[in-house]
Amino acid sequence: MKKLIILTMACWFARHTTAQTFIEKASIEFEVKTNVKKTMGNSSWAEMLKENMPQFKTGYYKFTFSNNKSIYQFDRWADGPKVPEWMRKDDEQSHYFFDFGNQKLYQRKTVAGGDFLMEDSIPHINWRLTNESRDIAGFKCRKAAGIIMDSVYVFAFYTDEIVIPGGPCSVSGLPGMILAMTVPRLYVSFMATKISVNGVDETVIKPVAAKKYSTRAELKKLMLERSKDWYDGDDEDAKNWRNQFVWGTLL
Repeated sequence: MKKLIILTMACWFARHTTAQTFIEKASIEFEVKTNVKKTMGNSSWAEMLKENMPQFKTGYYKFTFSNNKSIYQFDRWADGPKVPEWMRKDDEQSHYFFDFGNQKLYQRKTVAGGDFLMEDSIPHINWRLTNESRDIAGFKCRKAAGIIMDSVYVFAFYTDEIVIPGGPCSVSGLPGMILAMTVPRLYVSFMATKISVNGVDETVIKPVAAKKYSTRAELKKLMLERSKDWYDGDDEDAKNWRNQFVWGTLL
């Protein structure tokens, strides 16, 4: 009888521990939606521009990972009305390469006509896990809240069935892959729409080569210098516009 109980428990344990599959290599498609009219503020200049553009800027990005490394980059724009080219070009050139084994982030950003290449440690985010959960792209995900860039809240849903601790843009550090994320102060949301584990092109997982990289602190300083004349201390709308510019660059 004792042997029968042990055998039964062993079979139960084996069945339940193999039921959960952990993914170590895949390509994840994200739909990224930004409320561009919200980001533009309420100045008279902004109100004139809003008249001839859609409410949202919607694009699709790919997060490809393998061997504890990942790449996140632009893929295509959604069908339908497009925002002006000057609001799209920066997104099309953005590029994030993570080396989680060495805790390194290589980032390329095209901002205001300039091409910036950055190498630095992966940003640390203090996450607070919650008991809220939801299913995303077929995976059970748990909600977490964190703060980036000192004061910007980010809300994410992650799954521990995808083992890499990655996410869209430069956001990472949870016990699994982020499949949905919102940054309210940037009026932007990220949602995984498709996950492919077959035919993963691992050759794309590499950083943009550069003779010299800037650090994250140097990039932030440069963005603040370039935008210092946008805000004189009294114009709240201009202050928000500047913050959107800096936060969006460092996201």
